[in-house]
Amino acid sequence: MSAGFSFQVDSKIQDRLGRTGEIQTPHGVIQTPAFIPVGTKATLKSVLAESIKDFGAQAVLANAYHLYLQPGSDVIDEAGGVAKFMNWDGPTFTDSGGFQVLSLGVGFKKVIAMDEKTFQADDVIADKKERLAHVDDDGVTFKSHLDGSLHRFTPEVSMQVQHQIGADIIFAFDECTTLHNTRKYQEKALERTRLWAKRCLSEHDRLTKERSNKPYQALFGVLQGAQYEDLRRKAAQDLGSMSEDGVSFDGFGIGGALDKQTLGEILRWVNEELPENKPRHFLGIGEPDDLFVGVENGADTFDCVAPSRQARTGSVFTKDGRLNISNAPHKREFKPIEDDCTCYTCQNYTRAYICHLFRSKEMLASTLATIHNQHFIVGLVDQMRKRIKTGEFFEYKKEFMGRYYGK
Repeated sequence: MSAGFSFQVDSKIQDRLGRTGEIQTPHGVIQTPAFIPVGTKATLKSVLAESIKDFGAQAVLANAYHLYLQPGSDVIDEAGGVAKFMNWDGPTFTDSGGFQVLSLGVGFKKVIAMDEKTFQADDVIADKKERLAHVDDDGVTFKSHLDGSLHRFTPEVSMQVQHQIGADIIFAFDECTTLHNTRKYQEKALERTRLWAKRCLSEHDRLTKERSNKPYQALFGVLQGAQYEDLRRKAAQDLGSMSEDGVSFDGFGIGGALDKQTLGEILRWVNEELPENKPRHFLGIGEPDDLFVGVENGADTFDCVAPSRQARTGSVFTKDGRLNISNAPHKREFKPIEDDCTCYTCQNYTRAYICHLFRSKEMLASTLATIHNQHFIVGLVDQMRKRIKTGEFFEYKKEFMGRYYGK
């Protein structure tokens, strides 16, 4: 591990790959497993940075592609890095822009969970969508969703953008495929991602030396391979052992479109191959049942936009499952979203008031619901970490899952 960044494993789930640990970054420590809220444009939508700390988050993940477009990675560099820019006192992540290869390229937007049995094709595009990303062996040409301007991302450009943004943990540029792509295309994309990973390591090393006055940024390789065991294991073996001029990955991101039914298997395949002494981030996972599966099978950190996005539609988490707070039955419920919740929202506001805010389309509705949802999901993974340490993970999983999904 490099100066300013390290990882150590503390305890393990018996007979499973799950573990607790500690990631040390230049901007603080992350106790793992941990859920990392997504602040796509250097902001967690509708909440202050101070609120992020209050609901227990240890780090925030921003999107390199979106920040490159607006306000510009050079602006963030001039501001002193993304943490300072957004007034966040803690570790930060940026994804590489690889997911936008899928979301802009095939028009599936934020959808990662898919069923590959619906159709398969080499060239995939969602119905009535325009392709905004075109992939070739050297990189990706993007058409901006903001103004239609063309932009070119290569592995080198992704590294340059992420170094300017200045997050503690950054990701190698990859081609994120869908489950609808054929096996032949998955093989081609996997090899492309492997070659891009080598280029990312080289450019990362060059930039680290060139910007030696900046805090060290850890680079995670991203594993693709869709639903195929041999491709997933190959990706883990290739990136886990990859070294360019003595520089290797500091950790790994597990990415790509996933069939929810095989999520645990995919994690097990790659984590059986990856070095045990390096952290693993599961990209785009945030539903409670998926988080239990992820932790059990060796993922250390997670990110997902779902808790915030669902909050903005009035869907809030409780131990008895999600409920829509804007529905009529809640108009006269003068109690918190959840009685024993310690979040700011539940300590100060009632269901009736939040219901009123949503029904009257007040902006504060999103703020209060987001604070609660993030507190719930961050706290859920925190509880998993505590229960691994006490040897009670499976008891906690059974108790939580039985109640949350009981209805």
